Amino acid sequence: MRIPTLVLLTCLSSLLAGAAIAGDVTAGALKIGQPWSRATPNGAKVAGGYLSVTNTGAEPDTLTGGTFDEAGSVEIHSMSMEGGVMKMAPVENGLVVKPGETVTLKPGGLHLMFLGLKDPLKKGQTVKGTLTFAKAGSVPVTFTVESLAAKAPGQGGMEMEHGASHQH
Repeated sequence: MRIPTLVLLTCLSSLLAGAAIAGDVTAGALKIGQPWSRATPNGAKVAGGYLSVTNTGAEPDTLTGGTFDEAGSVEIHSMSMEGGVMKMAPVENGLVVKPGETVTLKPGGLHLMFLGLKDPLKKGQTVKGTLTFAKAGSVPVTFTVESLAAKAPGQGGMEMEHGASHQH
């Protein structure tokens, strides 16, 4: 009985590990890691998009925007604290990714803003989109929707659902 259980756990952990990196994409010298978003409450018209971009080449490239199948438009935004107030603003002229650099778009920092959502995003959903770069061009990606409270990709399936309902 122990061997089949061990085999099952090994297979399950392999599947989960594979799912965590399934969203990674390579486009020329750029490696795009784990595009994801959060579930949204009913009525929400905006959502954030998160991922990492690593430039393995010798020339800089610039993330200028993209598309998200469930939204009308996509903008690159930054978040900062000024005098105890969190401010969000579009990043003008795109986001430069220098050679050898990894830029991470994450909650509370640089992120994609999906504007004009057509429907609420639901945990476990995948949504197709593109990232647009000055040199690499249009790169197709798939965003995985995590829970409303997720702080990183892959957290959605492992956390307790009631955690999100207690946030204010």
